[in-house]
Amino acid sequence: MSQTFAATAAAELAVVERSGFVESRHVGSAIVLAPDGEVAREYGDPGALILPRSCMKPIQALTCLAVGAPLEGERLALATASHSGTDRHVGVVRDILAAAELTEDALACPPAWPSDAATRHELVRDHGEPARVRMNCSGKHAAMLLACRTAGWDTEGYLDPSHPLQVQVRELAERLTGAKVAATAVDGCGAPVFAMTLSGLAKAIHRIGTSSVSSPFALHRNAGTLVEAVRAAPWTIAGPGQPDTIVIERLGVFSKGGAEGVHVMVAPDGTTVAVKMLDGASRATAAVGLRLLELAGALDAADVADTMSQLPLAVTGGGRDVGAIRPAF
Repeated sequence: MSQTFAATAAAELAVVERSGFVESRHVGSAIVLAPDGEVAREYGDPGALILPRSCMKPIQALTCLAVGAPLEGERLALATASHSGTDRHVGVVRDILAAAELTEDALACPPAWPSDAATRHELVRDHGEPARVRMNCSGKHAAMLLACRTAGWDTEGYLDPSHPLQVQVRELAERLTGAKVAATAVDGCGAPVFAMTLSGLAKAIHRIGTSSVSSPFALHRNAGTLVEAVRAAPWTIAGPGQPDTIVIERLGVFSKGGAEGVHVMVAPDGTTVAVKMLDGASRATAAVGLRLLELAGALDAADVADTMSQLPLAVTGGGRDVGAIRPAF
């Protein structure tokens, strides 16, 4: 059975402090790539296999572009998002589906409540129900359906690993990571997710995050366009108060979190970070990524501190802040 690294190979990446007492510790692996792509720092075992979860979405979105899907601006940003299901997000997802001449019933992701609290409460008051279009991966699924329509492929079974679209996703993942896919699993949304090393994921995201829209190569042009789309509309990638949206808005960092404690970031200068928390917790990943970018000299310490103050890192007791989740560095 394929598996990720063991606890004995992990490094301490973050701690949870309550009233001056370190209550919990998060261990995992992390890697930092310099702007030129060379390894600058490593923690734990970045060479071990992981499932990238939603950090693979940029690769999936680029595959949709490669087959000709007409995605640009907010549509393109939603294709790589783990959105919080607000009406604004849903509006763009429905726009992508309309371009494919499909309805929400074509989405193969499971129905879900929006993760945005205000939107969820409003739906409950209006006697709404979970919907596929509210699911955080619905933008990716809509983009995949549009790609299938564009390429002339069957939209039925578009999540099957043997479907032409998923075969191309796999091939692009291998091209960007520089290694063959080690295993295939089913992601939470039902799409295939391909096992790769954390260092391979960092390499792929570095290539995407440092691409230029003026590149002579189509893949790099598409990647540059994708990153520009996300940076131009940070609300698309996650939502109000969500770490990725906050980090992009404040620092211009291309930031993408995934389930089970995976997170990738690319600073404006190209410095790249990939993090995997072994316990699957995501509450500290953005903070760890930002601190690693700061230590690498890619971000100003004051800017990082200001941004971290906006992230949900506070530990509360009796209705007041009594501590914080913080990087272990």
